[in-house]
Amino acid sequence: MTHRFPVQVYYEDTDMAGIVYHANYLRYIERGRSDWVRELGLDQNAMREKGLVFVVRRIEADYLAPARFEDRLEVVTELASLTRVKMGLTQTVYRGETALFRAQVTVVCMTQAGRPVGLPAEICALRA
Repeated sequence: MTHRFPVQVYYEDTDMAGIVYHANYLRYIERGRSDWVRELGLDQNAMREKGLVFVVRRIEADYLAPARFEDRLEVVTELASLTRVKMGLTQTVYRGETALFRAQVTVVCMTQAGRPVGLPAEICALRA
């Protein structure tokens, strides 16, 4: 499954040289993941009310090329691996056909008390 999420680079996203500040890529991919989960039909507010939250356990990131003020980007999220307790995602930020940033992200589900639990059925169903 591939999910695409558009991002517009605003002035506030950039440093003095007009280049996207490195930490903002993490914000962009978070938005992409949140939108992907929403499109799967999961309500993260309802999950939180039941005491469950998604947690990023690990991110390995590669900065490939700079994005700049006014660029139109696209975050592509792809499911790379899935078990009952964790999912691995590959997230790439593109400007047109050019990959600017790529991350391998491991996500788990936990109680708000910090106890790990299995992923929701909507996510586990993607294995089929």
